[in-house]
Amino acid sequence: MSIPHNKVSEMQFRDRTGAGQLLAEKLSHYANRKDVAVVALPPGGVPVGYEIANALNAPFDVLVIRHLGVPENPVLVMGAVSADGTHVLNHEIIRWLKIRGATIDAQIATESAESWRLDRLYRGDTPHLEVADKEVILVDDGISTFSTFRMAVTVLRLRRAAQIVIAVPIASAASVLELRATVNAVVTCTVRTTPGELDAVGQWYEDFRQVPQESVRDLYERAKRSFGKVGTLEPKPEHNRPANGHGGKR
Repeated sequence: MSIPHNKVSEMQFRDRTGAGQLLAEKLSHYANRKDVAVVALPPGGVPVGYEIANALNAPFDVLVIRHLGVPENPVLVMGAVSADGTHVLNHEIIRWLKIRGATIDAQIATESAESWRLDRLYRGDTPHLEVADKEVILVDDGISTFSTFRMAVTVLRLRRAAQIVIAVPIASAASVLELRATVNAVVTCTVRTTPGELDAVGQWYEDFRQVPQESVRDLYERAKRSFGKVGTLEPKPEHNRPANGHGGKR
């Protein structure tokens, strides 16, 4: 990955692995606790989360969340969905663009199916980690959209996590402030305070190449063999979403 010269001095992390190791140092008080679990958002959060789970000797899982993009402008995110069809929506964008319910339902169906496919690709038939009554450290490589974390927090709450700690290497001050209102804590290595400083998460990494699906699965399997525990399998989206397609919160 080629980095502009003026960005080199601003780099915080070598790569996601290095970022995970640095972030793990800030989470060291969670080490060797039976009530702690690490859950990473693939693909980018998995190398970060793996290093944290390894350092803390904590069980590890992945949680697939897909954005619900506006059909005419996929860069705009109107919500997010998980593999079981549970979803959250950005009502402000939906009202602003006057997006019809049928369009929303179609996006939910498409992206929940893709979430399910990726979930099985990464984890095979292994049940999800049991997080009930545990303190869950939710990990990604940075914060780009709130919908992803809102959806992930919703899923973990439904799975009865006792507490949720968001851990990311880099975040803006505004995002940290907003997320702290929804979880128990937010842990970062670096918080950027100047507006516009976090236009792209990747600008704070020397190596921010896309994480291949095979790497996600390999890290998950390695973690499972080393320190993973499991819970119960999710049903397929079409088995637990009502006929009208409204399987989660709006």
